[in-house]
Amino acid sequence: MASIPNPVDNENPNENDTNPNNTITNTIPIFISTESLHAILSHQTLIDHLQSSLPAASSSLQTPIRQSYSVSQSSSLLLMPSWSSSPSLPYVGVKLVTYFPQNSALNLPGVHASYVLFSSVTGQTLASMDGTVLTLYRTSCVSGLASKILARNDSETLVMIGAGAMAPHLIKAHLSARPSLRRVIIWNRTIEKARKLAEEMSENAGFDGVCFESNECLEEIVGLGDIVSCATNSETPVVKGERLKAGAHLDLVGSFKHSMMECDDEAIRRGRVFVDNEAALVEAGELVGAFERRVIEKGDIGGNLVELIKGEKVGRRSSEQITVFKSVGSAIVDILAAQLVYETYIGKQ
Repeated sequence: MASIPNPVDNENPNENDTNPNNTITNTIPIFISTESLHAILSHQTLIDHLQSSLPAASSSLQTPIRQSYSVSQSSSLLLMPSWSSSPSLPYVGVKLVTYFPQNSALNLPGVHASYVLFSSVTGQTLASMDGTVLTLYRTSCVSGLASKILARNDSETLVMIGAGAMAPHLIKAHLSARPSLRRVIIWNRTIEKARKLAEEMSENAGFDGVCFESNECLEEIVGLGDIVSCATNSETPVVKGERLKAGAHLDLVGSFKHSMMECDDEAIRRGRVFVDNEAALVEAGELVGAFERRVIEKGDIGGNLVELIKGEKVGRRSSEQITVFKSVGSAIVDILAAQLVYETYIGKQ
């Protein structure tokens, strides 16, 4: 996506010129509301944007390892910066995230975030937006893009494990990436949440011909999934590898600490594993544990998302092969999602 000039919101720009040639003017930072963000983004457009932009952005962006701090025994603060001086991506972005898993008892989301976008030319603040919603879109669309590449073309059944804030986004992203999907089965530890989500998706998802249902027997439905997507904070495996059907694609989203684990070693052993980026190799509990127990070696990893997009690594090799995609997120996809939001917003003004 081509870059655009910084917006000038002052009625008389000359009053705030930063140089006598009038080439750069002060900007008033924009607050992009959550409603506007929802109106701008769709899972399909963001999947397409990531697929076209990730290869170039991954080589031009500076993305330090995220900083994570323990605020309490169970809660965390994460800082995720990135920046680029490329003409096509002239931004500095920072996401600030809090993770409070105990919020579920308060009927509140466990993750809250803000995202701030700056100009990498002048350092001026350009925009701020809801980083929580941005994260929901970018995380789900990374999984959608991976299933577009790795899942079978004839995938019909999606099993969604977890019914939190991420679940409806993951469902929509997978349905956008794999239009052959016709059945979505939702499981959650609290079955009522799964039932409620299935009803909401049936009424509001906007995917004609797709059946949404819930099921309380996890072991039964895992074996039905052509795509099995997990978004939980579980520290014990919820997906047993022996239950996965031949040719299934397993999408692991929830874990980002060594103590977290959404699948067992057998799932890792049976599958060919891919990651969104190299941080997954040192952060994801499923992989770190598998390496320590010598279930697989780091050299057994099939590749990362950029390598798959560029065709440098082969994805699915047969219709019977099980593929596993583990994502932990990155500042690269944050800034690309923020770019799409910001530039689309400015383009409509």
